[in-house]
Amino acid sequence: MIVWINGAFGAGKTTTARELVDLIPNSTLYDPESTGGALRLLLPQKRLAEVTDFQDLPIWRRLVVDTAAALLAEVGGVLVVPMTLLRQEYRDEIFGGLAARRIQVRHVVLTPDETILRDRIDQRAAHDATAPEDADAAPRHGSGETAAEAAARVRRWCLDHIEPYRTALAGWLATDAYAVDNSARTAAETARAVAGAVDAGHAAPCGIVQTPEPTGETVAAGVLLFDEHDRFLLVDPTYKPGWEFPGGVVEPGEAPARAGVREVAEEIGLRLDAVPRLLLVDWERPQPPGYGGLRLLFDGGRLPTADADRLLLPGAELRAWRFVTEQEAADLLPPVRYQRLRWALRARERGTVLNLEAGVPVG
Repeated sequence: MIVWINGAFGAGKTTTARELVDLIPNSTLYDPESTGGALRLLLPQKRLAEVTDFQDLPIWRRLVVDTAAALLAEVGGVLVVPMTLLRQEYRDEIFGGLAARRIQVRHVVLTPDETILRDRIDQRAAHDATAPEDADAAPRHGSGETAAEAAARVRRWCLDHIEPYRTALAGWLATDAYAVDNSARTAAETARAVAGAVDAGHAAPCGIVQTPEPTGETVAAGVLLFDEHDRFLLVDPTYKPGWEFPGGVVEPGEAPARAGVREVAEEIGLRLDAVPRLLLVDWERPQPPGYGGLRLLFDGGRLPTADADRLLLPGAELRAWRFVTEQEAADLLPPVRYQRLRWALRARERGTVLNLEAGVPVG
């Protein structure tokens, strides 16, 4: 099990986590900041310069999942993870990866009053600015950066992220995490409140589908469903970033079209009257850690308005659905899925079936 302590930069996550490991038996602290620090030694400077936050690096998100899983396999028990996650798609990717490894996550967010939060940020900056230099006089962050300059940079960073934190807390974070107000609590008191919430079940396991990670190439079937305006349906999975077509992995011994019908029924509660028509087959090349495989898209036809009004969502797997145009889909789908969609729509218009490799028609 993982207890993930979220919150704004400067909210007291790390000090709370250190207190928490003394309260939860057989628990271990894992701070993903250490993973970000290691990337400074692993990645070329050119790649590091392309981002302003380690979280924007796909390798960081993968390593956080892999490291947490490896730590739990090594030491067992409970992992306490203090880390700010303000972007919902990053939460989806990380928590989805943990769920795929059958690792349960209890998500807690610390919510100090903003005035207190800003005061704590200023106190931390003042402390860091007067901290002695390292014994080896190694530069901080950049060449020749002093302790005071580093403290000022960190302070600006923390203050700049208050607004994104406020937005996340007013939206997805409020429904995803159990809130603990630590405005008037010490780190020890906050840790006791978190431990009590976990023990009492108030900080319940995140309701996220546990989709096993593939061990080889897979075959997946997606279904395009259209409304009366010729817009098509997309769904928003809880367990991975980006929107998707209704559908999923074809099970052993299952016909791909039938798999699409089954997935539509399971995901949105709609039973198709007929087997959908194939639009395209796309070979997705392996990109480690992914294995790739065949991706098929089917035409599920036009939904009557009454059927569209009855769509249901399983909360553990999908958080939303919407009908969109091809142009709107460009902002919702990852590039490879968008290219697949574009060619599927062309195939539908022409009444043909297309053969793609990595999103490009061949033959």
